[in-house]
Amino acid sequence: MEHTKKNNLPMIVIFGRTNVGKSTLFNRLVEKNQALISDIAGTTRDSNLNEVSWRGKKFIVVDTGGIMDLSDKISAEEKIGNIEIKVQDQAQQYLRRADLILFLVDTKTGLLPMDKQMALFLKKSLKETKKIILVANKVDNFRRAGEIAEFNKLALGEPFPISAATGAGTGDLLDLIIKKIKLRKTAVGTKNLLSEEEAIRVCIIGKPNVGKSSLLNSILGYERVIVSPEPHTTREPQDTEIIYKTKPIVLVDTAGISKKGTKTKGLEKHGIMKSLKALEKSSIALLVIDINEDITHQDAKLVEEIFERKASLIIIANKWDLIEKKDPKKYSDYIYGSFPFATWAPIHFTSALTGGKVNKILDLILKINEGRKIILGDSQLNKFLLKIVKIHLPAKGKGTKKPHIYEFKQTQNNPPKFQLRIGSRDDLHFSYVRFVTNRLREKFGFLGTPITIEVKKNKGAHGRHIGE
Repeated sequence: MEHTKKNNLPMIVIFGRTNVGKSTLFNRLVEKNQALISDIAGTTRDSNLNEVSWRGKKFIVVDTGGIMDLSDKISAEEKIGNIEIKVQDQAQQYLRRADLILFLVDTKTGLLPMDKQMALFLKKSLKETKKIILVANKVDNFRRAGEIAEFNKLALGEPFPISAATGAGTGDLLDLIIKKIKLRKTAVGTKNLLSEEEAIRVCIIGKPNVGKSSLLNSILGYERVIVSPEPHTTREPQDTEIIYKTKPIVLVDTAGISKKGTKTKGLEKHGIMKSLKALEKSSIALLVIDINEDITHQDAKLVEEIFERKASLIIIANKWDLIEKKDPKKYSDYIYGSFPFATWAPIHFTSALTGGKVNKILDLILKINEGRKIILGDSQLNKFLLKIVKIHLPAKGKGTKKPHIYEFKQTQNNPPKFQLRIGSRDDLHFSYVRFVTNRLREKFGFLGTPITIEVKKNKGAHGRHIGE
């Protein structure tokens, strides 16, 4: 597949047993509340990644899932479908690729047997321990920092005291990190290739268990996120940055959204709220549905959420491999019948499991992104309007007076927004606005993108009359 991961920056991996504060430290370093924090062991499942800029230098920080069992006696049968084992396998993959490891311990609980096991694991796994910084977290009172001395027993160097919760010591830790690794200075005035302004943000959204994480893994060609048949495996949005045909794309995997989940308390509801927030920041949404299951009111509700945020839409009919009699037209009619106001959105039949036609999704994303950026001049739109009013005269809404259209112009792009100006006493029927929208799509494209047309009335003035 013609895409690459952003791997030119050094990778710093936060490692440690469960509940030592890895996610809190991650959030502190990246200066965002990206990682979900909870007292529940194993809250972090997928590894969070984000970029840190410190003193003109950049690197990637990875927050790994807490490793709870380092046993190598687990059978292949036990690994299948075991989400905790997948979490640990993923964490170990990042450790092998790390340029530097922050081995986090908890000073409040003190040195535990699990810390010793993990230190031994690192020593066996790594050729050298120079790439390890032993970080003693939860040192809230630095006058008592001497109490961390017991961690010297791990033989991984002098423990570095910090408090991830308050931020104390984290600036010094960042200074130590940039001394430990070879970093390239960010040139003054240069743009980050994957800056939020330039990258195409794509939110993968859908009900629980429709195959969102599997789809992301299939697009990437490797297991970036944990996949499990357990609903709500993904509890927080996961950003993955790639380059495809020279274009930067950020793929965001989100927690499954269910009607039941929005009414519950705790991690599940928190994850859903983060999913909707991720959608808010995205320009394109991949709505994943299980084509083997009936489309529900919840699916239609998700389409509404996408429309409200003016995001472009691609409907991903997943698990297509399980359909015996494949009839794309029949299933397209069913999908559009369930989403009657989304007939402009392309439907892509695919199988995340087998990878069937997955590579075409990235091409669709690029095509839709170009459509969102279309800018039409006033002369283009006036010519367009003159043609369509000959096909269909403006239809009146309330009253008996035939409406006059004086002007049609584009007021915004990405997403596209237009304005129809009519007489001060005129009223244009909503069906005519829909007619104009459909003709715009036929003429100029705007594939998969919502078009907004605002009808504005003259303030008592008499403008140029078009289309009588």
